[in-house]
Amino acid sequence: MMRLSTKARYAVTAMMHLAQYEGRGPLTLADISQEQGVSLSYLEQLFARLRKHGLVKGVRGPGGGYRLAQPATEISIARVIDAVDDRTPAERERMFAPHLRAIRSEPHNMWNDFSKRLYDFLNDMTLAEFVAEHGDAMDERSAA
Repeated sequence: MMRLSTKARYAVTAMMHLAQYEGRGPLTLADISQEQGVSLSYLEQLFARLRKHGLVKGVRGPGGGYRLAQPATEISIARVIDAVDDRTPAERERMFAPHLRAIRSEPHNMWNDFSKRLYDFLNDMTLAEFVAEHGDAMDERSAA
């Protein structure tokens, strides 16, 4: 079953922040930490996973920080969630395995179907689309 962990929520929000500022240079984790109200050490752990999965790149030196490793139009929300939850494609397939239907209860199968549809929805939504829909809300928080 699909669960949206706290680390996934923070990672998606941080990635949206990077996507919103795409093309304007890297952002520091300190800036993201202050913006989100999340500890710097927690973000460092999340970004280590995001970097391992090829979603962000670190930029060294003065003016350094992090930026998206690919265009925001190519990064799905589900991919960010999978990265921070360290979910492999094989684990994801097992999450929604149809062969388990016969041994599970009907309510479990219903929630499994719901989870699969939710995952598919998030897999079809890119960071760019999400920022286009919700970027204004992020701008308002930044101005406050």
